[in-house]
Amino acid sequence: MNRSLLCSSIVLGLSQVGLAQSARLTHGPILGRPGSDGMRVWIRTSRPSPFHVRFGHTGRNLTQRSAIARTVLANDNTGSVRLGGLEPNTRYRYQVVVDGEPVAGPAGRGTFRTLPSPDQYRHAELNPDGRFNFSFEFACGNNQNPTQGIGPSLPTFRTMLDHIKDDIHFAILNGDWIYEEEREYTVSQWRRQVGISANETPRVVRVAPTLVGVWENYKRYLSRGVNLAEWHRHVPSLFTYDDHEILNDVWGTGTPGLRDRRAAFRDIGVQAWYDYLGWSNPVAFTQPIVFGNASLQAGSDVLIDSQTDFTQVDFEQTGTLLVHWGGPTAGVNDNALDGVGGDPNAGVYEVVEVLDRHQLRIRPAARAGGTVAYSIGRRSYYRFRVANCDFFVLDTRGHRQMHDTRHPDKPGLSMLGPKQKQWLMRGMRRSDADFLFVVSSVNLMIPHIGGGAVRADNKDDAWTVFFDEREQLIRFWDSLGKRVFVLTGDLHNSFVIRITDRVWEFASGPHNSQNHLVSDEGGRPANGRFKYGPRECDIRWSTSFAADIPRTALKHPSYCVVQVNNVYDNPLEIGQPRWVAFPRPQVIFRYFNGLTGQLRYAETLLAEPRR
Repeated sequence: MNRSLLCSSIVLGLSQVGLAQSARLTHGPILGRPGSDGMRVWIRTSRPSPFHVRFGHTGRNLTQRSAIARTVLANDNTGSVRLGGLEPNTRYRYQVVVDGEPVAGPAGRGTFRTLPSPDQYRHAELNPDGRFNFSFEFACGNNQNPTQGIGPSLPTFRTMLDHIKDDIHFAILNGDWIYEEEREYTVSQWRRQVGISANETPRVVRVAPTLVGVWENYKRYLSRGVNLAEWHRHVPSLFTYDDHEILNDVWGTGTPGLRDRRAAFRDIGVQAWYDYLGWSNPVAFTQPIVFGNASLQAGSDVLIDSQTDFTQVDFEQTGTLLVHWGGPTAGVNDNALDGVGGDPNAGVYEVVEVLDRHQLRIRPAARAGGTVAYSIGRRSYYRFRVANCDFFVLDTRGHRQMHDTRHPDKPGLSMLGPKQKQWLMRGMRRSDADFLFVVSSVNLMIPHIGGGAVRADNKDDAWTVFFDEREQLIRFWDSLGKRVFVLTGDLHNSFVIRITDRVWEFASGPHNSQNHLVSDEGGRPANGRFKYGPRECDIRWSTSFAADIPRTALKHPSYCVVQVNNVYDNPLEIGQPRWVAFPRPQVIFRYFNGLTGQLRYAETLLAEPRR
């Protein structure tokens, strides 16, 4: 080879290495953690990279900028950064800058509006508390499989972009953002994707290799779901996770002794959810999921992990300990895999006590000796406040005890677990809000007993197999003397239910998933009186589909816009707003056809009279 050809080859090789190592935006941006003076922006890059966000009031005047943040390999090259110093109730434009280079085109740009601030609306006599109006959208169910929903076009998100994007302040995606795809994706495939060697594999991937399949699941949904990705570039969201973020019909993660493949996958699914979506939520608990490898001896209740210092773990903020099922198909939604193979110690354990830095006492004792992969779950429920509304967002999968449809009234059985229930009741009791919103990813009054074959002999995802706890909560909510609105998902239909004069359930969805038949929902009526268990309720309205409809024809999406009206404009001069507080504020729930944006139903409820 002559010298000039050799030099050209070297330059070409160096150029290709440089291109291979350069970072680019692959997914995002996604907006989250909305506030009156701040917003958070998430992205994913092809390689770990510094990034920041430029923003301003117009596209040509992006003079403000965030701090520099980094995407992190152990989080699948994802990261987020806060935009601070924002003006309330103001629309902004922004652009992502990766490794010093602004991302060109619409993929790297977006808009958002901040929440209002009380100071904008305060009037010493007419509105001394500075109350303001706001609105948000909520629904569940984004299945992109065309045999189980509408497909990857996600037309509801196009409808919402066209009809409500500029009118709402935020959205609540109430579970099932993803459905299980790409879960067989291997670590070697992921390493090639991110351009690393085996020695560079992060510890979390070594402990939980099936995590990369869940990461790939999110990437597929963002890449293929163009309308979904655009929605998240413009509308900030808060999230719950439901079963499909983990594994379809995951039950019993709060029941020590349960050996179940789906329950054992909880923390792997939840970690990926935090990497891609859960970062947006204002979770007050700071203890992350603990991942590790440990040794167990048959018949012993001691778990030993020489690489983890358990004295540094805040067990007041954790959930149960899980020994992972293991194997490349641990996160695949296939009924034939349930109960087959798996680590003999796989399942749910209680952490009884910390014995020393590297040893835990667990319950039950190990079934067999050996080295296991394990994780200790975290608390993911949270609370946030907007104006005179308190939102309590629940985790209905992470601490849920195993139910039995033959004994739904079993005393003491819990969907929430004792710590979460105490947190919820204490916070609601102390709240001075006019309206209390409880966000539950599963339904309260309508059973979910069909629509799938996973453990069909014990199928019910709803609170209708937790009658004792459900009644405790309903009686408690009714005693507060305020309106309590329980926002639910999971079932692929929308409905409005009056439980008591003060307590109401509002279910919204699906965005894109296949609807459920009435036979999946306990044979409930489209509206009218309904009783499933000890308490009768009044279904005011619902989307409802008869049992003779082919499931392939169940493609009728919905979404709900919630408008909180606290004030009305009473200007002394036209164009000069003067906001007056309503003596009794009201909340309007409006349900829309996801394909057309046509109004389907509305319900308005006033605050309870002040004492």
